Amino acid sequence: MVDSLTDSLTETRNRESESGTARESACGGGSGCSTGAALLRLTLLGPLRASRGGLPLPLGPLKQRLVLAVLLTRPNTPVSLEELTDAVWPDDPPRTARKNLQVYVSTLRRVLDPDDLGRLHHGPGGYVLHLTADECDTLRFEELARRGDAEVRAGAPSRAARTYRQALDLWQYDPFSDLAAYAEVLRAAAERQHARRLAVYEAWAEAQLETGDPAPVADTADEMVRRHPLRERLRAAQLTALHQVGRRTEALSAYDDCRQQLSRELGLEPGAALQGAYRSLLEDVALPRPRGGPIGSRLLPPELADFTGRTRELESVSAQLGREGGPPVLLTGPAGVGKTAFAVHLAHRLAARYPDGVVTTRLCAEDGSTRPWVSVLAELARSLGCAERLPADREEAATVWRSWLSGRRILLLLDDAPDATALGPLLPPSGAAAALVTSRSRLSCLESAHRIELPPLSAEEALDLLGGIIGRPRLAAEHSAAARIAGATGLLPFALRAAGNRLSVLRHMTLGQYADRLEHPLEALDELASGGLGVRARLAGTWARLPAPARDTLHALAALADPSFTLPTAAGALGLDGRDAQRALENLIDVGVLSPPSLPEVTAHMAAPEAVCYELPWLTLLFAREQAAASGTRC
Repeated sequence: MVDSLTDSLTETRNRESESGTARESACGGGSGCSTGAALLRLTLLGPLRASRGGLPLPLGPLKQRLVLAVLLTRPNTPVSLEELTDAVWPDDPPRTARKNLQVYVSTLRRVLDPDDLGRLHHGPGGYVLHLTADECDTLRFEELARRGDAEVRAGAPSRAARTYRQALDLWQYDPFSDLAAYAEVLRAAAERQHARRLAVYEAWAEAQLETGDPAPVADTADEMVRRHPLRERLRAAQLTALHQVGRRTEALSAYDDCRQQLSRELGLEPGAALQGAYRSLLEDVALPRPRGGPIGSRLLPPELADFTGRTRELESVSAQLGREGGPPVLLTGPAGVGKTAFAVHLAHRLAARYPDGVVTTRLCAEDGSTRPWVSVLAELARSLGCAERLPADREEAATVWRSWLSGRRILLLLDDAPDATALGPLLPPSGAAAALVTSRSRLSCLESAHRIELPPLSAEEALDLLGGIIGRPRLAAEHSAAARIAGATGLLPFALRAAGNRLSVLRHMTLGQYADRLEHPLEALDELASGGLGVRARLAGTWARLPAPARDTLHALAALADPSFTLPTAAGALGLDGRDAQRALENLIDVGVLSPPSLPEVTAHMAAPEAVCYELPWLTLLFAREQAAASGTRC
């Protein structure tokens, strides 16, 4: 094997010697120069080719070209010997694999860097091939794409469209079309390049539409749609272009085709951008083009029309998410406090910050069980148009996902996280992407998170929400009774909505009569149910997810007459000494059932046990009493 490689090396040297005079003439005296006609050029967007000064360079046998191709998947970045070995010999590398690779690299160095200027060298981490954007078509593609993005942000769509078009024109065929079949790493690289081409095409299409000349988009979108039929941003551009050139019937057919595919394959309805294009088509009006950048997926639930209060918390979370490269924001609080509604409201408000996409997904199923990370990650990838192949291995999939997210301005809303483990492979890397996580638990094992506890509404906010549901004149007529209703719901938005909806139906009932019912411990949970809004059902879901020790603690605390209690009182109910009772209460705090004592942090550790007051949410205490009674525990 080594002898044959040596023969190949000798043959290459002879061929280089024979063509040396011509190359030196074209280069102006040195084949290693990097300007003028002797510039080294490597093309990956098609069959792998290399030339210098317009003359083709010999890249050698298949395995040597595979080595070069793998190096070109990560130019200017180390590629380890192990990665090269896996690409060249995926099944059974020979004992001489390392020596063979050294010979291949030595040959490539003589071809690509005859003056030994350090273009291809070995260093920490592996071999590095140094190239500029003028020397490699994929690097030139990225440079032009970034320039186009900058021109869009500067409000120059005509220049942006021309620049994006230059990038797209670099494509000849599929990347590594002559080598991808031999190595998985090259197939993965080709998929990444296709994903980038799609994103740049979409950006070009949107910029081109802004110039007022939709015909090039209408004429070329079909090819991209065939490759990416579920890409909503692409479909929206296609619809708009067909509409603007007068091909209305084709536009209607394209929308219907996309809608059916989304429903059939993903169980989704078209997003806001695609629906906007469709409405404009039906109304036969020009679709206004947003300025300031491309628009990615917007997959959010509708926000509540009567979202109330939370001004301070909204400003705090918004400011934290505005710190690029910051940690994920973790929003915690008890069941029914409105974490999801808050997060969705904020995501809608911040959507313009994240032009590459804003999406949400639940990490728990309807029955409270944790969804498999594979399912959640696949859903996120589909929603955002990520074409990367996600490996079955958890850590490898997380690496691929974070690599794809890197540099993209995306907001992930990860709702109802059961624990830190469920978040592991989903969180974005430090950079432009951000994550807003909601959880009933405080996720103490989640490192580097910015934690914000969402409290119940203030009394004023609670009355404002209730008045918006039942009518402000009705609330004003019985203001004191309305305040009693708000207090009986624990100022929790979910319970307030349940109460308001029930009162909207029971128009004959006075607020005082309903307040009497809510203040009766045996009737309150029955009253807080209206249609699909059931406080008992929500509390039951929380209860089912609690660890057994936490449920046992709540069973014991159900015997308390008052939701506010001190540590000695809790110790008596639990039958534990002070230290063990404190640990039991801290466990309830960790799982989000009990709020921490409301003492300043600097004095909490010095306060006497009888001065530290804990408070169990009133509705949680009522539900715990029901559970204790059902299990035969004495209350």
